[in-house]
Amino acid sequence: MEHRKMCRQDRAKQFMPFAALKGYPEALRRKEKILVPKKELAPDYQEELDREFQKIRKNDMVSVIYFCHGEYRKMTGLVSKIDKNMRKLTIVHMEIPLNDLYAVRREEASADG
Repeated sequence: MEHRKMCRQDRAKQFMPFAALKGYPEALRRKEKILVPKKELAPDYQEELDREFQKIRKNDMVSVIYFCHGEYRKMTGLVSKIDKNMRKLTIVHMEIPLNDLYAVRREEASADG
């Protein structure tokens, strides 16, 4: 029996990685995440955080650290909405309840901007 010569592209396909379980590597990465409890803020720190929040205006560039789904995340972006009644801050499209804020800092405009 004679074997037909395989083209280079078909030969290369034999050695390509095969993902038998689609999404499995991503699921493993999610499991590796260490979840932490939300920190209880001291009253004086909470007051300082509230003062910083009061300085923020729409279209300000801010950096925040906030609690979300068992982890603290950092985000920098433009403030698109401030709802003082509902106590929520929206950075770009991410709505963050003030109760989840751990730190907030207004970024200063650069000298060349």
